[in-house]
Amino acid sequence: MPDTFMAVFKVDVTCPLEHPLCGGWIKPASKIGTPLYCIGCVLQGPEAPVVLACLDWTGVLNQAHVDFTKVIAKAAHTTPERVALHCVHQHNAPFVDTVAQQWVAEQKNLPASVDVKWFEQIQQKVAKTIEESLTRLQKVTHIQHGSAKVTKVASNRRLIGPDGKISGWRASSCKDEKLRDAPEGEIDPWLRTVSFWNEDSKLISIHYYAVHPMSYYGDGVVNADFVGLAREKCAEDEGVPHLYFTGCSGNIAAGKYNDGQPERRAELAERIHKTMVESDHELNREVLTHWEWRSKPVHLPPRADLNEADIRKVIENAKESNANRIRAAMQLSYLKQHQARVPIFLNGMLINRHIRLIHLPGECFIEYQIYARYQLAEAIICCAAYGDGGPWYIPTAAAYPQGGYEVTASWVSPESEVILQEGIKHFLRR
Repeated sequence: MPDTFMAVFKVDVTCPLEHPLCGGWIKPASKIGTPLYCIGCVLQGPEAPVVLACLDWTGVLNQAHVDFTKVIAKAAHTTPERVALHCVHQHNAPFVDTVAQQWVAEQKNLPASVDVKWFEQIQQKVAKTIEESLTRLQKVTHIQHGSAKVTKVASNRRLIGPDGKISGWRASSCKDEKLRDAPEGEIDPWLRTVSFWNEDSKLISIHYYAVHPMSYYGDGVVNADFVGLAREKCAEDEGVPHLYFTGCSGNIAAGKYNDGQPERRAELAERIHKTMVESDHELNREVLTHWEWRSKPVHLPPRADLNEADIRKVIENAKESNANRIRAAMQLSYLKQHQARVPIFLNGMLINRHIRLIHLPGECFIEYQIYARYQLAEAIICCAAYGDGGPWYIPTAAAYPQGGYEVTASWVSPESEVILQEGIKHFLRR
């Protein structure tokens, strides 16, 4: 295999004060608690360059995601389908859908969801940082992988009753002791880490773990929350960039272990940090002999009950809450994107014979991550969700008749499950 080289980058993408947070339906930015970053790496080698990147934002959706990946691809001298651009999904952070914002701006009594000019500036800032990073390429000689079990962080949000319907719901925080006392439910407790090395010098560590990354939010204090705190502590301690991807967490949160009190943030951060260190220091190190990038365009069909006329009525109805109206604008943005047959790209990277990185869109349920793991049990499989956030939640087909928030906040139909499963198998085949 020809030599592989890597450039790493990190750029501050913190929004200005008064900027909308979480799409404009919570308190806007009144204070900067911690910076928000875009962290990533560019791989050059036997094929066209590949970019792995993640933003400390709630999401980047639809055409905004397409535009951002094009800007990054140009800076890295590659093509958009070879860019995996994701968000960690903190909520005291920007939520970007530029097409939705056009419809929001038409409503005189509706606050903005994003400052589009600022978003354009951030794209150029990230592109410039990537271009500069390519002047500092380093050779990649080795790969290291590890995993460690996270305790007392993740729990399933959806509690199912004897009738097969939702009987209880734990969000990112939960004040109901009975719900917190319920079992964790189905989760993936393993945090997985892949690191790239130039001989004995680490270039970057990349972590994957499935949990909604919020302890509390809505107070206007911009921050990267507990996963961001854990990641930055690792980077500070080592002097090496750490990149964190949120896994398939559409139905996974910290609600069982988080009553929403401010002190829980530090507790959750410490648990994640401890596990990152443990996973990162497993001595499963080997020579990098092969890597391959795979990309698969898909179209996830919208729910059958979605239609433009009804959605526009919600956007234009001043009696509806700001959250419902802006959410409807994002819903319509996804519908238009699908009607225009703009694909969403699933991405995957095969490293040596047994390491697989799988990058998916939206808020996928944990079952997709577990499905991937069981398809190739002998492999090291790292799953990221929260790529193109256009679909919002992506439940399993079985979840729709169960009801619950995630189903009502999904813009895609149950048929999407099979499409994603086929995509996942595409990345696992040797």
